[in-house]
Parts: sequence; structure tokens; C-alpha cells
Amino acid sequence: MEIAVSRSKPRAILLTILLTFFGLGLLAAPAAAQSDYPNRTVRIVVPATPGGGSDLFARLVAQHLASVMGQQFVIDNRPGGGTLVGMEAVLNSPPDGHTLYLSPSTSTSMHVVRRTMPFDVRRAFVPVTQLVVVPQALIVHPDVPARSAADFIALAKREPGKLTYGSAGIGTAPHMAMELFKSMAGIDEQHIPYRGVSQSVTDILGGRVSGMVLNVLTSKPHLDSGKLRALGITGAKRSEALPDVPTIAESALPGYQALQWFGILAPAGTPAPVVQLLQTRIAEGMRSAETKARLAADGAEAVASTPAEFAALINEEIEKWTVSGKGCKYSAAGVDQLRKTPSD
Repeated sequence: MEIAVSRSKPRAILLTILLTFFGLGLLAAPAAAQSDYPNRTVRIVVPATPGGGSDLFARLVAQHLASVMGQQFVIDNRPGGGTLVGMEAVLNSPPDGHTLYLSPSTSTSMHVVRRTMPFDVRRAFVPVTQLVVVPQALIVHPDVPARSAADFIALAKREPGKLTYGSAGIGTAPHMAMELFKSMAGIDEQHIPYRGVSQSVTDILGGRVSGMVLNVLTSKPHLDSGKLRALGITGAKRSEALPDVPTIAESALPGYQALQWFGILAPAGTPAPVVQLLQTRIAEGMRSAETKARLAADGAEAVASTPAEFAALINEEIEKWTVSGKGCKYSAAGVDQLRKTPSD
């Protein structure tokens, strides 16, 4: 087929052709730049001290991604501020996929315990994937005369304000779970926030605090050894790792549920193809039979959601804690500790 071209407009046509191809080249440039991702070491920022759930899951992901993507994925532990220190470290990095954030569920409840938030999580980050859901357990030192969640509530009502509970920091998932428990049970306990999971566990093992909510992954070795006692699971169903421990909802407080989850976020503006590539690679690892079995043994459940599914969860959780948190009480002094306190 021939196309008739007017001799009077050769330059206009040539310019149109050049602009067309130049424009296509511009459009193709970002895709070409992203096709070699990652082209250097990728940093996964963990807003907690080494050894906790956040750190464990980050290392699991980093090991898998390094093996399938041909680059190093390193862990950068940034505890402090109830996740804010770690979050800000990520937001101050270029949105190119080479800095990622291992987000605990704390990210969706921080706004409840802060007078102001420096950013909106939903706008500052783009979701990559929810990695896992980890059930938590209400645990006590063996010296506490309670063998069920109902016993614990009764004890707290007989001796209001005498019982204490520890947490990995103000606004962390264990703290929020316990505040919800207190609110629904109508009891009063003194909250003692620590600078991370390890310190809070050390003190409950030593009997310096009465109890706490702790994820099953971290608490199971101490429960198996008899050094701690589990009174109830915070999720809607029993944990495979602790099948004989009833849920708090079935044994004491119908409707109670407080899960802990972990996921991967990237700074807003990270190219969509990079986000999708990361989600695909992470999902492959999380869905492997070996990983599922390893997680299940510790009471965790692999999720590997899509970015859209993870975004929906984040919105849901923010709304949940905004409503539930209205009944929680925090001292001004406690809120002011946020910049000093690491997360779970």
C-alpha cells in the first residue's frame, strides 16, 4: 500500500517521524533501566533489634532474593521510635527498589499513640507483599496464679493496677493487642514499654513483669521449656504451634482478635515493574513447601499477597486501630518515649 506524501511538507513529516520515535525511546528508557534491577546491593531496613520476628522474616526474604536475583540483599537494623526511625531511613532513600522496608503491623497503629505523624503510611509507601501472619499469645510468668485468659481477667479485677505487662515499645503490635484486651475485659494493668523484644522477654522470664502479649514464634521455646505459660491465642483460630491453647475469643472475650503480620514496603514512587518483580520473586519463595513447613513449625502462616491485596489490608488495619484505639489510654510521658523505643 502506498501513502501519498505532499512535497510541500517533507520537513513537517520528518519532524513528526523523529518526534514519534524519540518519544517512544523516552517511554522505553525507564523500562530498559528497570530491566537490570537490581544492579547493586539492596538494603532491607528492619525497624527492630536483631533476633525478633521482623529480623527473622527479613533475613528469610533476603536469603531467597539474593539466590534468585543475583545481587546481595542486606539487613539494616534501625530500631527506635516505634518503627519511625526505620521508616524514615527508607523514605530518605531513592525510590528505585534498592531500599525496602520490612514492615510489622505496628506501621498501621502508630498514629493512634502519637500526637502527630510525620507522614501517612498509605501515601509515603507502596505495598509490595504481605509476607506472613503470626499469631500472638497472652503469656505470663509461672508465678502468676492464672491458667487461662479468664483467670487472668479475674485476677486483674481482684487486684486492679497491681499486675504489670511488658511490650517491645509503645504502639507496637503486642502493646496494642494488650490494650485491646484491657479495654474489652474492663481491667487495669500497668504498661512497661521496653527497648525491643529481647529486653521485654528477659524481664518476664525473670518475673519482673506479670505478663505480656508476644508472638508465638518468639515465645514458643520458653513455653516448651516451662519458663512461661500461655493463657490464650490472640487470633481468630488456634495456632498450629500451640494447638492446646484456646483463643482468647473462645475462652474469655468473644470477638477479640489481634494478629501480628509482616510485609515488604517500598518508598512511594518506586517503579511498578520493580514492585511487581519483587512481589513475584518473594511469593515464589514464601509459597515453597520448605518455607511453609518451616514457618508452620513456628506458628507462622505464609501469605505472599499481591500489592493490591496488601494495600487493602493496610487500609483495613488503619481503620480498625483508629476505632479501637479511641478507648486506649496512654500517658504523655509514654508517648514522648516513642523516638527512643524500637518496635517488635
